Amino acid sequence: MEWFASKGAGIYFPIGHSPHCDFIAEFDEDLARVQVKTSTCWLRDRWSVTLCTRGGNRSWNGQVKRLDASRCEYLFVVVGDGRRWCIPTSALTAGSHISLGGPKYSEFEVDPGRRLPDPHAEEPASTIGFPSARGDVRVAKGDGL
Repeated sequence: MEWFASKGAGIYFPIGHSPHCDFIAEFDEDLARVQVKTSTCWLRDRWSVTLCTRGGNRSWNGQVKRLDASRCEYLFVVVGDGRRWCIPTSALTAGSHISLGGPKYSEFEVDPGRRLPDPHAEEPASTIGFPSARGDVRVAKGDGL
C-alpha cells in the first residue's frame, strides 16, 4: 500500500471478507484491485512465491484457491530481501506459483526495497535501524535473512 500511495494512489479496503483482493488503488478515475503476496523462500537462486491459498488462518477444508487474474488487476509481491514487484495479472503465466529474481517478470520489479525483519531473530523487530543509502537495514544482532 505504501508503494501505491507513494505513486499518488488513494487506497481503499474492501469491507468484510474479500477473497480476491487485499486493497483497491485509485489513480484519478481508475480503480485497480491488488492482491499482495510475500515470500521468504529462496529456492534455486530465485524467490519462490505461492499464489494459491490453502485456508489461510482458518482450518483447511482441502480446497486450494488459485489466483484468478480476472478478479484483480495487479499482483504486488514483497520478498525477504525487500525487493518488490508490481505485476499486472494479465502478464501472469501461472495461478499457483511463480519464481521471481530472474529475467521473467524482471520488467515489473519496482523497488529494491529493504530487508524484511527475521521472525526468528533474538531481538524484536524494534531493533531494526534506519535504511542505509543502499536500501539495506541494519539489525542489532545477526542479519537473519
